[in-house]
Amino acid sequence: MLGLLFSNVFTTVVVVLFFGLTIFIHELGHFLVARWCGLKIKAFSIGFGPAIWSKEVDGIVYKVGCLPLGGYVALPQLDPNAMSTVQGDDGEESSGEALPPVAPWRKVLVSLAGATGNVLLAFVLAWLVFWRGMPATLANQETLIGYVDPGSALYEQGVRIGDRIVSVEGSSVEIWSAFIQEASMHDEVTLGILRADGELFMVEVETEPWQFGVRMVAGVEPHEPALVAEVEPGMGADLAGMQAGDKILAYAGTDVQSSSHFVQLVREHGEREETLVVRRGSGADAETLTLQVDAVMDDEMGFPRIGIRFSMPDEQFDTGSRVHPRPMAQIRLHASAIFRFLRDLVRPRTSARAANMVGGPVAIIVHYFGMVQASLMLAVWFTGFLNINLAIINLLPIPVLDGGHIVFSIWEAIFRKPVHPKVVNVLVNLFAILLLGVFLLLTFRDVDRSPVGRRVRDMIQGEEVEGVVPDDALAPQTNAVQEDVDGRLD
Repeated sequence: MLGLLFSNVFTTVVVVLFFGLTIFIHELGHFLVARWCGLKIKAFSIGFGPAIWSKEVDGIVYKVGCLPLGGYVALPQLDPNAMSTVQGDDGEESSGEALPPVAPWRKVLVSLAGATGNVLLAFVLAWLVFWRGMPATLANQETLIGYVDPGSALYEQGVRIGDRIVSVEGSSVEIWSAFIQEASMHDEVTLGILRADGELFMVEVETEPWQFGVRMVAGVEPHEPALVAEVEPGMGADLAGMQAGDKILAYAGTDVQSSSHFVQLVREHGEREETLVVRRGSGADAETLTLQVDAVMDDEMGFPRIGIRFSMPDEQFDTGSRVHPRPMAQIRLHASAIFRFLRDLVRPRTSARAANMVGGPVAIIVHYFGMVQASLMLAVWFTGFLNINLAIINLLPIPVLDGGHIVFSIWEAIFRKPVHPKVVNVLVNLFAILLLGVFLLLTFRDVDRSPVGRRVRDMIQGEEVEGVVPDDALAPQTNAVQEDVDGRLD
């Protein structure tokens, strides 16, 4: 209990620090360039709304707001009333102080500075990941297929274990997450499949609902190590000498490509003794062992088992496999993910699907917690991803974002006259309120889509909610999600 409590507290602190660093660097970029350009600065805030802590130094109010959804630097010469509706006490009307005009190019520099700060931080984090390396599953490095459900549409069309997914709807994919992202945009997808012998063929398959509004191709899993998390006392695996931490390499003379593949092999060979090859330990201490193991029928489960539990997906990172992706490759991967999403958001045939899969603060926090608990370096990598995403999104031409202020500044440069302060203030406050509304909507939707949300609805209504996909449909046999907290059994 104490270990679990400490782990959760540590994870929470790390998430807050990393997320806070992302916001701080963004606002620091605005702050430093604004001072260099001679702009008036009223406040530097992490968070919105009324302050839970504030201090005034040299006429600038430094504060922490009660709504941890971002931050701001109040610059009256960019936004005369400083987003008065959402920024709390600092948003009061100007005291009448006459401020000198600011050249449009200076405004553009200040507006670009936040995103620039995030990009620079992302590069620093990318170099750290490159230097230290980060644990990675095989799915983070390739699109090799480790399991195909014999009852799936893909299997019927000839897709087999060992094939590789190379394209989705004509777009090339190099890692499993890119395949998931591309496929989630469509109700039906065309996949390019490459066999080991070089043969390329195309298959069409429908996607199915998964979690947080994402759709996925069911019945297929990535190539992954079959890592033993637990051995049941008295079962065949225990009697054969298997141990937690063993990596299963082969069963009955067949190389094992994933935990699901191993389960399939055991069921196919039935109740008999078979040869099992495992690797124990890591590095110079690793050894390969050949064991004889008996599979026995589990009457309750209805299929033969040897008595092991496999590692959960997050535990797959603890395989000792570390990658050192080059910094530019990381930045390119981060940017391509958000550009893919923005592309799908504006395309009529994919816009509804893209909007449906947008994750809010809850989804981000869930991702963060999983990353921190799996590996601190994964959290560093994910922070780099967030910084690139924040930089790109903030440069969109929306009034409340930095891109909107850049548009205002370009207008001023072209027409030699700034946009009227009241127009700027109305647009910025309007879009700020809309943005906060979107955050709240996404938060509610994330909670509603989570297993907790579904269970709460079922408890309230006492029955399955119409139109809501049952838990088992949302948790197909895939590496991305397991059906219960005990992991996959065999």
